[in-house]
Amino acid sequence: MTETTKTQNTEQENKMGVMPVNKLLITMSLPMMISMIVQALYNIVDSIFVARLGENALTAVSLAFPLQNLMIAVASGTGVGINAMLSKSLGEKRFDNADRAANNGVFLAFLSFIAFALIGIIFAKPYFMTQTTEKEIVDYGCQYILICCVLSIGIFGQITFERLLQSTGKTFFTMITQGTGAIINLIFDPILIFGLLGFPKLGVSGAALATVFGQIVAFIMALIFNIKINKEIHLGIKHFKPNLNTIKRIYSVGIPSIIMMTIASVMVYVLNLILMSFTATATAVLGIYFKLQSFIFMPVFGLNNGIVPIVSYNFGAQHRKRIIKTLRLGVTYAVSLMIIGFIIFQTIPVQLFALFDASQDMLDIGVPALKIISFSFLMAGFSIISITVFQSFGRGVTSLIISVVRQLVVLLPAAYLLSKTGQVQMVWLAFPIAEISAFVMCIVFLRKLYIKEIKPMPE
Repeated sequence: MTETTKTQNTEQENKMGVMPVNKLLITMSLPMMISMIVQALYNIVDSIFVARLGENALTAVSLAFPLQNLMIAVASGTGVGINAMLSKSLGEKRFDNADRAANNGVFLAFLSFIAFALIGIIFAKPYFMTQTTEKEIVDYGCQYILICCVLSIGIFGQITFERLLQSTGKTFFTMITQGTGAIINLIFDPILIFGLLGFPKLGVSGAALATVFGQIVAFIMALIFNIKINKEIHLGIKHFKPNLNTIKRIYSVGIPSIIMMTIASVMVYVLNLILMSFTATATAVLGIYFKLQSFIFMPVFGLNNGIVPIVSYNFGAQHRKRIIKTLRLGVTYAVSLMIIGFIIFQTIPVQLFALFDASQDMLDIGVPALKIISFSFLMAGFSIISITVFQSFGRGVTSLIISVVRQLVVLLPAAYLLSKTGQVQMVWLAFPIAEISAFVMCIVFLRKLYIKEIKPMPE
């Protein structure tokens, strides 16, 4: 290792292990929070433009969400495993392990892209046919998801290389990549959907192309930043050699995280089936809810991305007080953001649905939905930060258990049973019911983690 590299690694240690925690958390998280707010914005704008094509187009995009979320789950879950191993290795000054984590992470991202390209080609139509027999919805959905899957190299590359930047504290550059990708999507959405500026009118396909184009540009930028700026790790052919032990360590945290996020896809898929038994409008409402709530949850997830490397690094360095302070500040910020979201959903639900050209039927279903579901926000902030801390300590299974209980054991059965009342409004109560169960479990598991892992650390 060169003297320059050693010096740079020492500077990184000083930042993660010495900088005041509040300043460090803000420095690490704020760029990610901003970029994720921008992402949430383009997710919403995407649906706003698609809604102009008709309610069937909006419903098709809503039905595509679980499969899209599955791609993000695989990419992000693998990224969590890379992030945790790489940051911990840097904290332990095991720089060879950090390089192996980075290079094997890139290898896993490429394999994931190949898998989802095949899934899109083979299973797009059967996937939509399981949810509806409405031909227009199926056609719209197949057009949209096929493009997203076949060109998913963008999302897998973007997320992986952004995680490498986050792992070494360079979150400012991830803000640039995510922000650029989002802006490109925002610009090209109306151009490709409606055929502006001489481009062909592509409808739903245009929305998908705008999305993947933004992702591919962000991927290329993140790759360049890692090669040119991220000197704590070394990427390249000469460093690349698949290492089964490294892959196992990445997935020991990553697979539970992938499953945890995949559960969300299963949850939305089953909820779509339950709501379609009432009306397709109810399914569109659920899709709009997930777009709107991303404005609240995305900043908290950005906060998470700042917390993971801080906690993982200080776990490796055995800095107890810094871990505790990071947890307390994270919970405070997350709960505050969720309270703001609760107030917004309670006070202006009609105005929010007006963005999507909502019919009176959609308003009748959607306004009560936002008001009821938003009660779950009051507990969600604490639970999200707790799950992040479990992942940072390599306790991916704990996070998985909480997610399984919340979304599969509690939420879906509750939604199904409440649907038997014949009132679609009752189904929304499943969300706060499930969040209460997650909140209680997080308290129990967090206490156990503190006693076993955090309390024994030196002062």
